[in-house]
Formats: sequence, C-alpha cells, structure tokens
Amino acid sequence: MIQLLLLDDPRLAQSLADYLASRGVRCELRQSELGTALWLADASRLAEAESEVTRFLREPWHPRYAEASWRSGQADMRIDYSAGSPSLLAQFLLQAGPLTLTLLLLCLLVFGLQWLFGRTLLDWLGFYTSWEALGGWQLWRMLTPALLHFSMLHLLFNLLWWWYLGGMVERTRGSGKLLTLLLAGAVLSHLLQFALVGPYFGGLSGVVYALVGYVWLQGRLNRRPELAIPDALFGFMLAWLVLGFFDVLGSATANLAHLGGLLAGLLLAGLDGRRVSGR
Repeated sequence: MIQLLLLDDPRLAQSLADYLASRGVRCELRQSELGTALWLADASRLAEAESEVTRFLREPWHPRYAEASWRSGQADMRIDYSAGSPSLLAQFLLQAGPLTLTLLLLCLLVFGLQWLFGRTLLDWLGFYTSWEALGGWQLWRMLTPALLHFSMLHLLFNLLWWWYLGGMVERTRGSGKLLTLLLAGAVLSHLLQFALVGPYFGGLSGVVYALVGYVWLQGRLNRRPELAIPDALFGFMLAWLVLGFFDVLGSATANLAHLGGLLAGLLLAGLDGRRVSGR
C-alpha cells in the first residue's frame, strides 16, 4: 500500500477514490486526526494514480469527481464523516506545507535571537548598506531582511498571512511555486525599498503582498475556488498599502517593499495565467 494523498475533507477524499475506482485504480481510505488518507492498493498503477492526484489538486471541485461518487451508488457508506475530526493543531498543520511551516518557524527563531543578540544580528541579516556592497558575496542579504521583525504584532500579523496564503499556494501549486513567490517577492520588494528609501527595513510583508497579488489574480484568471481570495479582502490589503504611504497607520512601514511584493505577485500570476490559457 502506498499513501497518495492526505486531505482534511473526507468527502473530497471519497470522491477522488470513487473516480480512481471508475478507472480501475483501487484505493483504500483511512481516517485519523490528521485527516483522510488515500492509499493505493496496486503499486503497478502508481504513475497513473499520481497523475490523477495532480489533476485533482488543480481542480478538486470538477464535476467528474462528484459524478463518480454518484455512479458508485454508495458515496456515504464507506466512511464515517463525523469521525476523526482534526484537532486545532492538526488543522493548523493541514493548512500549511513543509516550506510554509519551515519559514514560519525560522521567523520565530530569528525573532527570539534578536532579543539575545540585538544589533549584531540585525547587522548580519539586514540588507546591503550601499550600492557598492550589492555585488558582494553576502547574497543572503537579498532575502534575510524578510526574517526580521521589530514587534510581536508585526511578527504575528505577517506570519498569519504567510500561513494562510502560503499554505494555500503550497497545497494547490506545490512547494516549488511557493519558493518562487518567496524569492521573487523578497528580492523585488527589498530592492525597491532600498533604492528609494534606504537599507534599514525588515519583515515578511513584501512576500505577503506577493502572495496577496498572486492568489487574487490567479483566482480571477482561472476561476479556481481553491486558490482565490475575495475581492473585498484584496481591496482591504490594497487600502492598507495606500494608507501606509500617508503615515496614518501609527507606525513606520516599508511601503515600497509592500508595493514591490504586490507587483511581483501580480506579474507571476499573469505569467502563469497566460501559460494556462495557452495550453
């Protein structure tokens, strides 16, 4: 038996199992507090099963899966939908993938180290202090300002959005896509903030805005309910960005980093959207 997938929605897991069964690929469903796992019975069908799982993750609400359950005639007979309800911790972990959780823990670790090492750590992880230093060997400085946070509220606000949006991208598009957004959002936001304001900034907000832009535009381009945020939420984040430029938020914000991240996310979403429509 080979585990193919773990889902927090047992009905979605059941519909995928029914669809695979209609194609002659037999799977077994097993429940735990982490969710519902789909196990492949015949290892010789692994390549076909993995291909179908990839397609399912792109469009889990496609009618083909519900139709397969209806045709099976026993959609509610093989699994207890009230059993195995995930705990709060399990739900938190199910929302996030390995990269989402790794960066979240890294930000928490760096925040704790800031209290111990103070200015020394800021000097080591901060952005380049001059254009001349930009071409040097300390390439980590292009990314590490995203790990620095200067208050608990600043940290929690960014990590909540990272967990929610980063987890959404990683679950639906994979860790590679999330890594691309992380790198592009961090580099573009940091360069723009440095070029127009200066080197003294930090926080994951630029990356968060890259995720906001990417998820919102992808949802509109591809009509994907599993990768989308409401227009009202996008409007709120846009208003927050604009208000930052007028110094009405009561604290210093890296406004150009936010703008740079948003532009990076929108650009990547547009490029991905064009690839999808061109297939």
